[in-house]
Amino acid sequence: MSDSQEILAPFPGIFYRRTDPGSDPLVELGQEIAVGDVIALVEVMKMFHEVQSTIAGTVLEFCVEDGDAIAMGQALAKIATKL
Repeated sequence: MSDSQEILAPFPGIFYRRTDPGSDPLVELGQEIAVGDVIALVEVMKMFHEVQSTIAGTVLEFCVEDGDAIAMGQALAKIATKL
């Protein structure tokens, strides 16, 4: 059985799933992730900050699109966790 939890934005900025436009996403849907894995980047004032997972499990969904403006505490991804 599994449950889902959300990874929340640590601060406001612009959400990116890739390190640059030509690269693959840092994390794919269905991928297993561990606590501390980098799942995205947030740009704040031309500086990029890593968003690390606070949850171990399987990526179910991204709640925002690449390039979207995000608010602090906004859900970024849903992760299926094992009970």
